[in-house]
Amino acid sequence: MRTRLDVLVHELRSPVAALLAISEVYADADYSTRLRLVELACTAGASLERLLTDVTEATLRLTRLDLGRIALDACETATLGGSSIVVAPETDTALAVIGDATRLRQALDNLIGNAIGHSPAGATVTVAATRRGGSCLVSVIDEGEGVLPEDLERIFEPGVRATSARSGSGLGLAVVREIAREHGGEVEVESRPDWGATFRLVLPAASDAS
Repeated sequence: MRTRLDVLVHELRSPVAALLAISEVYADADYSTRLRLVELACTAGASLERLLTDVTEATLRLTRLDLGRIALDACETATLGGSSIVVAPETDTALAVIGDATRLRQALDNLIGNAIGHSPAGATVTVAATRRGGSCLVSVIDEGEGVLPEDLERIFEPGVRATSARSGSGLGLAVVREIAREHGGEVEVESRPDWGATFRLVLPAASDAS
């Protein structure tokens, strides 16, 4: 059974890893880069604060925000750790949604981390933020082993991992789905064995009046 402590330990990894990566490059960075690194560190610090003080993922602080911008920030932080992340050219940085910026970043960190973990060494993870009808999407595409058809739904269950070949708690995708649904959205997945996988965070687009 998933416990609060299990989730907390799992979710602390991303912001802690971000702070460690930032600390490693800060000393050799120029002034403008240092300013950006401070911004990324503040975001990671805010994530730590929320994780340690909120009781559940369902505690939301809703504002109008740009989902594409959050995706770009998540990609930028992931590259600091040495991962190869490509932002697709069709990425839109004007994707307005009503959501909790920290929780959505938490979901995207999980999707990107999952893609990195399932990709072979030297592979590239591609991220795209786009619009589809009345929805805003962030797609995370890996070059990994893919997911068996019978596991496409099971992988969102807490504690379930699609493969035993790599370590992990099996909590990340469950957390992503929970956050998505609390925002009135969903997580989609397309995959087949040896083809890689595409995970999409799908959220309702904000109306102009929101």
